[in-house]
Amino acid sequence: MLRNRIWYTLKPFLPYGLRLALRRWYSRRRRRRMADCWPILPGSQHPPQGWPGWPMGKQFAFVLTHDVEGFDGIGRCEALMELEKNLGFRSSFNFIPEGEYHLSPMLRDRLERNGFEIGVHDLHHDGHLFRNRQHFQQAAARINRYLREWRAVGFRAGFMLHRLEWLHELDILYDASTFDTDPFEPMPDGAGMIFPFWVPAPTDPNRGYVELPYTLVQDSTLFLLLEEKSPEIWLRKLDWIAEHGGMVLVNVHPDYIRFPDEPDDPFTFPVEYYERLLTYVRDRYAGRYWHALPREVARYVRDLPRRPQHRRPLRVAMVTHSVYRRDNRVIRYAEALVEAGNEVEVLGLRSSPDLPKSERLQGVQVRRLQDRFSKTEKGPWPILRSTTGFFIKAALHLAREHHRRPYDLIHVHNVPDFLAWTALYPRLRGARVILDIHDILPEFFCGRFGYSTSSPLFRLLTWIERLCARCADHIIVSNHLWHATYAARTGTADRSSVFINHVNMRVFRPDLRVKSQPGRAPILIFPGGLQEHQGLDIAIRALPKIRQRFPGAELHIYGEGPMREPWEQLARSLHLEGAVRFHPPVTVQEIARIMAGADVGIVPKRADSFGNEAYSTKIMEFMALGVPVVASETRIDRYYFSDDVLRFFRSGDPDALAEAVVDVLENMEETQRRVERALAYARAESWEVKKHEYLALVSRLCGCAGPLPVADGPGHSPPGGAQSPVPALSRTASTPSFP
Repeated sequence: MLRNRIWYTLKPFLPYGLRLALRRWYSRRRRRRMADCWPILPGSQHPPQGWPGWPMGKQFAFVLTHDVEGFDGIGRCEALMELEKNLGFRSSFNFIPEGEYHLSPMLRDRLERNGFEIGVHDLHHDGHLFRNRQHFQQAAARINRYLREWRAVGFRAGFMLHRLEWLHELDILYDASTFDTDPFEPMPDGAGMIFPFWVPAPTDPNRGYVELPYTLVQDSTLFLLLEEKSPEIWLRKLDWIAEHGGMVLVNVHPDYIRFPDEPDDPFTFPVEYYERLLTYVRDRYAGRYWHALPREVARYVRDLPRRPQHRRPLRVAMVTHSVYRRDNRVIRYAEALVEAGNEVEVLGLRSSPDLPKSERLQGVQVRRLQDRFSKTEKGPWPILRSTTGFFIKAALHLAREHHRRPYDLIHVHNVPDFLAWTALYPRLRGARVILDIHDILPEFFCGRFGYSTSSPLFRLLTWIERLCARCADHIIVSNHLWHATYAARTGTADRSSVFINHVNMRVFRPDLRVKSQPGRAPILIFPGGLQEHQGLDIAIRALPKIRQRFPGAELHIYGEGPMREPWEQLARSLHLEGAVRFHPPVTVQEIARIMAGADVGIVPKRADSFGNEAYSTKIMEFMALGVPVVASETRIDRYYFSDDVLRFFRSGDPDALAEAVVDVLENMEETQRRVERALAYARAESWEVKKHEYLALVSRLCGCAGPLPVADGPGHSPPGGAQSPVPALSRTASTPSFP
């Protein structure tokens, strides 16, 4: 980072007191901002896949290391060694080969004869080791010479700078240059876990080294920068790591320790703080911890039959100009990532003043950046004002948060497409961006407001579409017909894929189904947005004919949109005030229970408009609940569904819709067979079956070593041997409070 290069260039010319004052000021600010991820990072307690535990069945590992930076540190090494010996501990001392001091063979020999370990700490300790690859290669040759001369197998870079992929040029068994979480370091992107892990060589996974992240905050940070007056943060973090069976690894600098016979010094801390840590673990956890040298931990990990691979929890943001609790597509993505052990934040809208601005739902941090208490905009300008305001708030939030603690991935959901530009700053700083096309914008916008596809507005929107696509690393499109159109217009066929709205069968469960009581008038249900292309006027006009055969039949409509008022007027003009009932939108969980009580699910989209190619999520949701579905013949629904699972009717024809509903209600045996086939289809195409494809995409984009783990849930498996009619598609932990 440029900032680090400037700092380490100026550092030798700044007085130590000034440097310390600047770092204290910076650390105090960071501490206030980072309370949600320091000193404990949620998710870091998850062990690597296949982790067998510690030797001899010990609860956790306890590892001590020391970086010796200057003459003062050299002078205190033997006193520190004696302190640890008397308390029954051993540690590793890491020395700078070409720093301000010379490591005498006598000191090295004395440490080794007493059972302590010697490690190499950087080369010059000047912050320039990783300046560029050529410079590092030259330094690596000299570091390897010192490793051989000192019979050392471990390395730690100065200032915890790290380029793990470069370290394969060192002849080491382990590296200790990372941490689980430490926002005060120059490179704050830590390992994100409290366990050691194997770093395989890119050309040969059997070669590599073990990474040992430190998991207790460094002494210099705790006592000199944050000016803590006790080791309480150490002790409470140690308890948390012990609870989760991790590795307690601490780095203490002899340079900053003050022994009882030394005068007070504002640049040191009393050795009693460190001594208290050692006595605490010795007395409280006697017999329950594995006290080992770093090389012993590294050999244990290296020799495991299945070496644990690193997977730091990803930090993901989702941006959506929608209400999270009603947007099943966003919910599916967010919860799948959380279940895989990642940290997910959703930026969206607030639908009611009763809802908090921020809350955690099923492990997902939901932030409601803007209020939208109704959805009745009747022209483009009110919508543009709303989306522009949301764009500004989301862009500022992402920039501020990425600077505070970088995101790995930002998943942006349209409409509108230009929300992709909210992620511009994080993308320039290394975050990956997915743009998710829920609705193909030029057709959606022009269809809604009556513009033709030959209009200047349509051409402008396709230009914006191409521009926004360039801001994303990968494009997801919500159906195959739109994918073909979108990829041709934007040239993104090589970095786009299709994820339809796969039903979440943990929410839309067949056991929710409520059978109609004998003699009860049938209830038809439509849940969704109230836009013209949804064709609800056709369903309303069909209802009188349905009621001729089934008196008392009702149509229940759940949703909001600009067509609600005209459709309410239509119902009144047909004297259907009590038979057509409009309800406000509800959460996904609530709508699942309501839909399960329907006798027929209605999807009357218009084939002569945007609805002809708009995939209807509600069809698969009705199918998963075991509710028969009557749907209009559109190009998209004929592409995905057959007469074996749906009862189709001619689009735009109220009489054909009424005939189809009557047929479903009267021919119960055929309806039941169709429902059973539809349920098998929904199971085979459910999110529980398909979400691994999304997790694999995220893993690939973020450069993870392997696919993200798929959490086992109470979803349904596809029936044995069933062929999918759809074309192939491309943990809560107890956390102590800290001051």
